[in-house]
Amino acid sequence: MTDKMTEIFLDEANDLLDKLEDLLLELENNPSDADTISAVFRSMHTIKGSSGMFGFDAISHFTHEIETVFDDVRNQKLRVTSKLITLTLKARDQIRQMLDNEDKTELSSDAEELINSFKMLVSSDSSVVPEEKEEVSEENKDQVEAIWRIRFEPSPDLFKNGTRPLGLLEELRSLGTCSITPFFSKIPPLNKMDPHTCYLSWQIIITTKATIDELKDVFIFIDSDSKVDYNCISLTDELIENNPKKLGEILVEKNETTEEAIAAALGTQKTIGQVLTDAKVISKEALEAALSEQEHVKVQQEKKQQENVTQTIKVNSEKLDKLIDLVGELVTFNARLGQLSQSIQNNVLSTLGEQGERLIIELRDTAMDMRMLPIGTIFSRFRRLVRDLSGNLNKDIELVTEGAETELDKTVIEKLNDPLVHLIRNSVDHGIEMPEERKKRGKSPVGKVLLKAQHAGAFVLITIEDDGAGINKRVVKQKAIEKRLISPEDELSDAEIYDLIFMPGFSTASQVTSVSGRGVGMDVVKKDIMALGGTVTTVTEEGKGTKFILKLPLTLAIIEGILVQIADSYFIIPLSNVVECLGFERKIFGKISGSINIRNEVVPYIDLRNFFEIDTEIPTNEQVVIVNDQDSRIGLVVDKVIGNYQTVIKPLGKLYKNVTGISGATILGDGSVALIIDVFKLSDVLREADNILPVPHYDVPHVDAG
Repeated sequence: MTDKMTEIFLDEANDLLDKLEDLLLELENNPSDADTISAVFRSMHTIKGSSGMFGFDAISHFTHEIETVFDDVRNQKLRVTSKLITLTLKARDQIRQMLDNEDKTELSSDAEELINSFKMLVSSDSSVVPEEKEEVSEENKDQVEAIWRIRFEPSPDLFKNGTRPLGLLEELRSLGTCSITPFFSKIPPLNKMDPHTCYLSWQIIITTKATIDELKDVFIFIDSDSKVDYNCISLTDELIENNPKKLGEILVEKNETTEEAIAAALGTQKTIGQVLTDAKVISKEALEAALSEQEHVKVQQEKKQQENVTQTIKVNSEKLDKLIDLVGELVTFNARLGQLSQSIQNNVLSTLGEQGERLIIELRDTAMDMRMLPIGTIFSRFRRLVRDLSGNLNKDIELVTEGAETELDKTVIEKLNDPLVHLIRNSVDHGIEMPEERKKRGKSPVGKVLLKAQHAGAFVLITIEDDGAGINKRVVKQKAIEKRLISPEDELSDAEIYDLIFMPGFSTASQVTSVSGRGVGMDVVKKDIMALGGTVTTVTEEGKGTKFILKLPLTLAIIEGILVQIADSYFIIPLSNVVECLGFERKIFGKISGSINIRNEVVPYIDLRNFFEIDTEIPTNEQVVIVNDQDSRIGLVVDKVIGNYQTVIKPLGKLYKNVTGISGATILGDGSVALIIDVFKLSDVLREADNILPVPHYDVPHVDAG
């Protein structure tokens, strides 16, 4: 039990340290932010208390020293400086190291040295922070969210003054969440109605951060005969924690009735509202307004309660992986059930299979959502990386992140850290110029690295972009010739030249530094991204900067695919790659590749029958599946397109690890195996084959086979 509790402590402490790093980097950008300073102090205080409770006295003592320093910062006795942030980041790393080593009693020499550095910093910098916080906090007090009850009774001549009451109500809506109840009781019969007279009045219940003056400004131009009453209900902790306000309380509070009348009504079997309206104690309009207010306050209470309660729990990743595996087995089982119901033509079994399929799809989507994490969980790590690298290289570099909320499978995220580290280090070291050089080129001395994520169908695009010098094609080609990666006679396109930087051992750095220069890293990036089923694209412009675009699948567990057949073999083509399916009339035999004309567009294709060396009789009617590869379209010729198929991805064994054109396998409903086509690898094969194979051209009959 003790070991289990210690494990929980270590997990929570590491989470706190991750958040602490983000807070410190944020504090460096906003040194006077009192909320961030308090958050840093609370993190330190929590780590200190928890570590002492579990016997990690060394961590508790060390953290206490840092906490004391931030107590001075919090009390405006010490300024937040870059040096303080650097020391605190080192202290944070020291605590992480002590947690990893499970140091319990003795402080290391490094920890003692850090404590002395903090003491020296405190003694040398005793400047008091200028007292601007009081004013800011006073402003913030007026911005506390509250519920206002506004009764608007316009004068009969309101329209004659050119005032539009609907415009006033819309303006109120723009200030917060509104519930508006109109009152119609003063409207006369149609034959006595004057269209120029205003008979309506309104009750507005609004939840807003606006002040009373801002609310009054809405009605500043109405005439003096109109009445506007304001009553405030602050969203205090007491109100939030209590049950929703009772209808009787609201009516008494609004002076619509008395407590005695409420007590008498409660003694009957009818609802209080019905009793009061039947007895004509209140009007139906007053009842509707009170019910509207009650519902509005109830919704706001529930909203605040949800904000105050943590809705997340920690689940062991192994249990989550097990759940995904079981869902995958259910998908396979349901496919087998569907196949069985079709073969025996049993309507009851078919209905059960369809119901089961709907439930399994919903379960699959829920389980997959549980595996999805915001990519911001790794984005935040790179702020520290850029800060440290720019300091080591004497550069001033800003990291900008976009799309941190973009979600990606946790398995993909876990394997994405190293490629992103290499690409960001490359941008910081090779891409961004020294400040003096940037000034000469008319650029800001502060370099910028953009880290951006966005969804693109079943993929996520991650962009690493810098505003540095860009890639010099001539230098890259010359280095490749020197390293004998290419020959001087080779004619290469721009894309092929840029692709050379991903070859093992390639580097354009003139000297090896502690950051880079040995040619190790970029080749690993491409291998890791391709292993995830993704691609890397390089876009660059000399003097303007470089952009690396990673295209990654959302998940590696279950995908939607199209099941196709060649002779007795089955294959899955990922649905996210598929554009259309067409009829195909074979006019040439024995060739792996060729090209076809589709609506006046020449599209290269691969004959999968010949590519996989399936030697059986060719059917009269074949089909071609048009798919998107990295940046173009290609065709895959098959015997037959069967239809959509939920694909549970199973890894191939080591023996089939390097089979070209296959990325995995899946189990079909009858227990047989279907191989999953790797569209991107096949497109690479096609590009190579185009250089050595004759390419016949003929038209495809435009018959939709989908």
